Amino acid sequence: MGTSLRKMHFLAVSIWTVCCLCCGVQAEIFSSIGQMTDLIFTERELVQSLKEYIQAEESKLAAVKNWANKLDMLTRTSTSDPEGFLAHPVNAYKLVKRLNTEWSELESLVLHDPSDGFISNISVHRQYFPDEEDEKGAAKALMRLQDTYHLDSESFSKGKLPGQGHDPGVRYNAFLTVDDCFDMGKTAYNENDYYHSVLWMQQALRQMDAGEESKISKAEVLDYLSYSVYQMGDLRRAIELTRRLVFIDPSHQRAGGNLRYFEQLLSKELMERGRDNQEPADEKPIQLGTYERPKDYLPEREIYESLCRGEGVKLTPQRLSRLFCRYQDGNRNPRLLLKPMKEEDEWDNPHIVRYLEALSDEEIEKIKELAKPRLARATVRDPKTGVLTTAHYRVSKSAWLEGEEDPVIARVNQRIEDVTGLSVDTAELLQVANYGVGGQYEPHYDFSRRDEPEAFKSLGTGNRVATYLNYMSDVEAGGATVFPDFGAAIKPIKGTAVFWYNLFRSGEGDYRTRHAACPVLVGSKWVSNKWFHERGQEFRRPCGLTEVD
Repeated sequence: MGTSLRKMHFLAVSIWTVCCLCCGVQAEIFSSIGQMTDLIFTERELVQSLKEYIQAEESKLAAVKNWANKLDMLTRTSTSDPEGFLAHPVNAYKLVKRLNTEWSELESLVLHDPSDGFISNISVHRQYFPDEEDEKGAAKALMRLQDTYHLDSESFSKGKLPGQGHDPGVRYNAFLTVDDCFDMGKTAYNENDYYHSVLWMQQALRQMDAGEESKISKAEVLDYLSYSVYQMGDLRRAIELTRRLVFIDPSHQRAGGNLRYFEQLLSKELMERGRDNQEPADEKPIQLGTYERPKDYLPEREIYESLCRGEGVKLTPQRLSRLFCRYQDGNRNPRLLLKPMKEEDEWDNPHIVRYLEALSDEEIEKIKELAKPRLARATVRDPKTGVLTTAHYRVSKSAWLEGEEDPVIARVNQRIEDVTGLSVDTAELLQVANYGVGGQYEPHYDFSRRDEPEAFKSLGTGNRVATYLNYMSDVEAGGATVFPDFGAAIKPIKGTAVFWYNLFRSGEGDYRTRHAACPVLVGSKWVSNKWFHERGQEFRRPCGLTEVD
């Protein structure tokens, strides 16, 4: 009985601990792979602590069991002839001693809770755990990857991703269970995203039909799936799924009413079309192309995503012939004369160049080391007010580094100035960004447009004239920088940097430079940005005479 109570106590404490996770003080963990790596080691420490608790609990139970076995033999003898047993003074003494001392020690042993150390350990780490918003953000990130890279739910659930030489599902045990798929679908459902709810509830049902065990029931899956299918406008399939639900659970609260409602709607629809017969529902499994994904706020969504997949790049052989590589000495800059920068054209018009060996591995590690403790959810500047705020279309964490705080940052800033010929005195601080699960930055402009006069007013240095982007990691799949307007896709290559002008020499914005950071499919993407402003560039990049020169 004592052991059962202890187990119940530990279970209650564990449930309490898990519930507390939803109230964590540190959200947005999912938006940075760099910070999520700490969770790997935290989890390893907690597993070790849990194993120590189990070992202590087993040792305690072994001691209690050994004590019980000895007393069992003794009490059988003593109870068979109590008076004769106690007639011996040693037995009488030992009985008094046992009840006065040894039973108290046993009581203390039983009451001792080996889980105290584990609970204490988990309490220390709890403040750094992901919360409910992180879980929801990570689920939505997987759906974003599914959309961008055309990943069907079945392949995704098995961990099969494109663009890899190995099977990551096997290597990393990256599989989604029925319950995982159900939770994905439920997250979408709660956001009124019935398109993704259908895809993931369908996958949960498929795995259940294949015999996979789960905590949830088939009726629960069918309940969400049938209503989501109805919301997608597929009445026939909604009716078939609801009939299946009623067959499995005739007493289901909503199923009967929903079935009658769906059937009435279909009858009305058929009558309006002048047809009496009800065609059977399509029995084919629901796939990515079964229903059309609803349109959203982004006009170039399809172009943007196709470029992320490596499709639709408009680099013809004729344009390719105009791209060259060269050594860049920064107009005979003394610091580049002995070791000029390797420069190659990425695009002809607008001109985008890539610098090779722009950062060493040692510099990259130092920049990451300085940035990691300061990473915070990346913000965007409200075009109307100029105030920085978070946005769902930018999923990453960033930190800002000053040149004075470390010689490496000062050296990198100087190198950027030397190779571009632009002054960094009025440039923004070096921004370091790390993209998390499905990390992205949807199409945007780096410069402020005419209807955004307040965007950079507080800086007092004018508009963003140019962008210099360091790639500080290779990305196994996804994560390209794409330009939807003219169809360029630039792959992240560790140690390289890309550079382009956002403004014409006239000061007018080059609207072709609207660009995006594609969602990271596999890997961790680290970049650092340097944004140059107009002030200070007057003699380094003189104004032109026409609007687009």
